Amino acid sequence: MNLSHVILYAIVPIIVVMLAGYISGKKGIFTGDDAKKFNKVVLDYALPAALFVSIVQASREMLVRDIKLTVVSTVGIMACFMAVYFVFRYCFKKNTGADAAVSALISGSPTIGFLGFAVLEPIFGTSPSVALVVAIVGIVVNAIGIPVGLSLMNASLEKQQPGSTKKESAWKPVLHALAQPVAWAPILAVVWVVIGIPWPKWASPSFDLISKANASMAVFSAGITLSAIHFTLNWQAILGSIMKMVMMPAVILVLGLLFKMDPENLKMLVVAGALPPAFSGIIIADEYDTYVATGTSSLTLSVLLFVGFCPLWLWLTDFAIKAF
Repeated sequence: MNLSHVILYAIVPIIVVMLAGYISGKKGIFTGDDAKKFNKVVLDYALPAALFVSIVQASREMLVRDIKLTVVSTVGIMACFMAVYFVFRYCFKKNTGADAAVSALISGSPTIGFLGFAVLEPIFGTSPSVALVVAIVGIVVNAIGIPVGLSLMNASLEKQQPGSTKKESAWKPVLHALAQPVAWAPILAVVWVVIGIPWPKWASPSFDLISKANASMAVFSAGITLSAIHFTLNWQAILGSIMKMVMMPAVILVLGLLFKMDPENLKMLVVAGALPPAFSGIIIADEYDTYVATGTSSLTLSVLLFVGFCPLWLWLTDFAIKAF
């Protein structure tokens, strides 16, 4: 893998577009509320369209081959998610269970929905395999990680202030996550491929037009979001960034080698694991007014560190694949 190609075609464009969003936010051209609207366009329209139209062009053989991808993604991401939770819950005495849950939602979840295609396509090209990685990681983060995080948070808040949270079914967050277009669109596409329905080529342009807005709008919106964040560096923010940038891709790499994953899929998955924290964690932190300052600082630091860690993990993964 040519590292100069990765930097020029994957990292630099993200920095430029994110910087444009950041400057527009600082100048007041766009606000945090505008960023939320842009995010809604990405998550409810552009990203689902990109995932669906890419996956339906895959084959059954490709899906069977990617079962290892599903297993490694689920085990690797959720193992790191729970590791972050326990470290921040029991290693920092001042943290509550709710603080630790927000830490896990941030430092234990990659922002695959916003940066997945923007990072992976310039490096690995436009293919169904890229879409499958984005889709599978996205489903793990949204349909498993967020419900688990919310359950841990609500349990802690209820323990601190009995009666402060509503008693809800444990399945409600899961069903809510699966009801989002970003979750059911790729699932529908997988079912389409498994059934064996041919996908007409003339139908793709209708999805392509909105899907092309996915990466650029997501990155621009991320810049606006960062412009509204008050950055304060502390040891918890640094530790969260290290666990996100180092622990998650390392765990995924080891699991991928043990499961003898397809090398190309493994490289994509490691890069996906090295992506900055999920912005959804910050949204949840802000909604519950829990761990906002440290969480947003960890997110900001991780975005900056990703510039160096992305090419580093690509190099390490290539080295590990050749060695083992």
